[in-house]
Amino acid sequence: MLNCIWAAFFIFAFIAAIIQSLNGNNEIWKQIVDSLFSSADSGFRVALGLTGVLCFWLGILKIAEKSGLTEALAKLLKPFFRAVMPDLKPNSPAFGSIVMNVAANVLGLDNAATPMGIKAMEQMQKENLYQDKASNSQILFMVLNSSSLTLLPVTILMYRYQFGSANPAMVFIPILLATSVSTLAGFLATALWLRINIFRPVILAYLGFGGLLIGLIGYLFTRLNFADKTTAAMIMSNALLFGLVAFFILWGLLKKQNVYENFIEGAKEGFTIAVQIIPYLVAMLAAIGIFRAAGGIDLLCSALEKLLSHWDVDYEFVKAVPTALMKPLSGSGARAMMLDTFKTYGVDSFASFAASVVQGSTETTFYVLAVYFGAVKISKTGAALPLALFADICGIIAAISLAYVFYQE
Repeated sequence: MLNCIWAAFFIFAFIAAIIQSLNGNNEIWKQIVDSLFSSADSGFRVALGLTGVLCFWLGILKIAEKSGLTEALAKLLKPFFRAVMPDLKPNSPAFGSIVMNVAANVLGLDNAATPMGIKAMEQMQKENLYQDKASNSQILFMVLNSSSLTLLPVTILMYRYQFGSANPAMVFIPILLATSVSTLAGFLATALWLRINIFRPVILAYLGFGGLLIGLIGYLFTRLNFADKTTAAMIMSNALLFGLVAFFILWGLLKKQNVYENFIEGAKEGFTIAVQIIPYLVAMLAAIGIFRAAGGIDLLCSALEKLLSHWDVDYEFVKAVPTALMKPLSGSGARAMMLDTFKTYGVDSFASFAASVVQGSTETTFYVLAVYFGAVKISKTGAALPLALFADICGIIAAISLAYVFYQE
């Protein structure tokens, strides 16, 4: 999928450039080549500049992992998954892997979440009556992974900091709310499709607590005027982030861990990852850069703006639509779209704010389904894809709506 998307950027850019050249725009070829080099250079510089912040956060998250914080979260979530996955045996080892995967996703431990998720799929596959067809539990697990409820959107905050945002953490609360909407929508749609009884006390207790917390945060913010809302979001976002850092360290100390050595171990992984993402960022930013230089993104956005101009709506969010369209297809592609928005409109513009929230609202659906189902050789995925895409749509709509609530007066 990513191979086709990446190649398509170059092909469509070339076609668009020929059309513009035939129309008398002879400067288009120079503009495209200049954009190619500048975008490639930008990708390298962004990845290089992320190294310090990435090392820090992966060091902090390694403390949480080593001190058993993910296991503690797993114990809290286990009763819920037993209730919503009745086709698994009550003592199935898959439950442990499932909750560890979800706990790792919540804490932003992507590197730990993927192997745990694959292990969970393999364990569920052993209890699957049809080896080439996804079971109900596997479908639900995939939808929850594709919606990806994340407490710490570390990567997005790092990119905003790297591009010089006056308040990188400003998007923290709207991202938390948007990803919660995506996850809840995906779960409810899947439960309805699979005929899971969500009115069982244990399920209602978990959903009720999560919904109450999210609803309370949303209600309190909507009651504030714009100035107070901005101040409250800034204070809460930064206080929560630093509070989590302090909590992870304190938890590690209470568990008698060498938090410093654990931090260094995670930081080393962060340095490795920073180097590894350079080729991906260069590849995608270069492709998107020439596509924009050829007028492809402007054409897409202008077409959507013309369509929306027939209604009395603010279509400023359209500038964040490329990120939304790319998100289900490619994580690196969506990230590159978001960074291109930062570069084009400014990191603290509304378009960039909306793109940041969209980027954090959901996961890369096609990639997630391909990796997890491919690991257990399942070809018949049932309703997993449409249900996951439904969660994506709900999350993206929520993200754009929340961007207006939190950013604009």
